[in-house]
Amino acid sequence: MSRFLLVVPPLVGHINPLVGVAAELEARGHRVAWAGHPEPIAQLVGPEAESYACATPQELTRPPELRGVAALQFLWQKCFGPLADAMAPGVERAVDAFRPDVVVADQQALAGALVAERRGIPYATSATTTAEFSGALEGMPKVAEWIEGIVGGLRARLGDPAATHDPRFSPHLQIAFSTPELAGCDAPQARWVGPAIAERPAPDFPWEWLDPARSLVLVSLGTANTDTGGRFLAECAAAVRERAGRLQTVLVDPGGVLDTGSDADVLIASRVPQLPLLERASAVVCHAGHNTVAESLWHGVPLVVAPIRDDQPVIAAQVTAAGAGVRVRFGRAGRAQLGAALDAVLTDPAYATAARRVRDAFRAAGGAPAAAAHLEKLAV
Repeated sequence: MSRFLLVVPPLVGHINPLVGVAAELEARGHRVAWAGHPEPIAQLVGPEAESYACATPQELTRPPELRGVAALQFLWQKCFGPLADAMAPGVERAVDAFRPDVVVADQQALAGALVAERRGIPYATSATTTAEFSGALEGMPKVAEWIEGIVGGLRARLGDPAATHDPRFSPHLQIAFSTPELAGCDAPQARWVGPAIAERPAPDFPWEWLDPARSLVLVSLGTANTDTGGRFLAECAAAVRERAGRLQTVLVDPGGVLDTGSDADVLIASRVPQLPLLERASAVVCHAGHNTVAESLWHGVPLVVAPIRDDQPVIAAQVTAAGAGVRVRFGRAGRAQLGAALDAVLTDPAYATAARRVRDAFRAAGGAPAAAAHLEKLAV
């Protein structure tokens, strides 16, 4: 039996892929513990999970108007860097108490990688988005150099100053929860396992509301964009109502920017059972968050993607390059553009065919069992 410590940021999309991996490791007789913010870990893994609390900075949300390089600078200055400093003492306590054989560190939880390298513990990178493998900064050398400076300062404080590799890319093992068929690249150092889909607690849902004679559209902007999505969600609802004879929509609104409720065409809820709904969905409209995209394509569902910020434009480009969806502009798309995009992915069979092609690649990659097998080899 080996011990695996999973170090995660307080972000749902970065915890979800490791839930299935943790369950698989435990089913194989290993012991798993978590280090991070207790609330999302308990919500997604369960209150019985063995976990060690790590502090987080008070400010982890960005001003909604930030885009591009400004948003990236904010992330590193106000989020990733401060998050690593805040989490490090909790990770240290977890290492002392749990004595892991392997640390699994999310790419945005740099404290996990840096503490592991300083303590001489093998660690694996958990890459819940493939944007870091895409070479997005190749045309911005000054930005890349600036990020290297921040990482270097973190390493001097928290890690092994003699190390020279980028801690976001473990020299021992990098697990990417996608495949080259979607990512459009094949980083040879990564182990491409596809999405790690696992059952998770699901809220109640009025299944009797669904009309099997109409196509189901799921609309979600994730949990981190509630400050920006009101207009977009309202336009999505309007586009579907214009197609009421053939479409129904479940619209996820965690921030309550719209009136919660339902009519015959649109159901608005703060939380939904996303995985069971994807089994019935004909299309998904989303912000191109990697978690939502991966889960949609795992079910072979084509997408309308409206990236907002961060890695989302990269993931949206991957979707369109794979032929599995249509991209619209988040800030400008109205009901006419959204309706046309939905019409395209629902009526042109090429989109569904491409989505199924990615689905087949995802499922062949092995998911959580493949990730667990790679981690077992690292622990030997």
